[in-house]
Amino acid sequence: MALDVLCEVKNCVHNEGGERCTATSIFIISESGKTASSQKETDCKTFEPRDA
Repeated sequence: MALDVLCEVKNCVHNEGGERCTATSIFIISESGKTASSQKETDCKTFEPRDA
């Protein structure tokens, strides 16, 4: 299991200090079903926008 999960999405509530994800769990899906062929076919469903 990864100890550090990095994220560059600065407007996510789980982003700490600009690069570290602090979510207690991460949920990633494939846009094309149960498998993916590349990173572009995946999405992080843990993302929650930070209030501006």
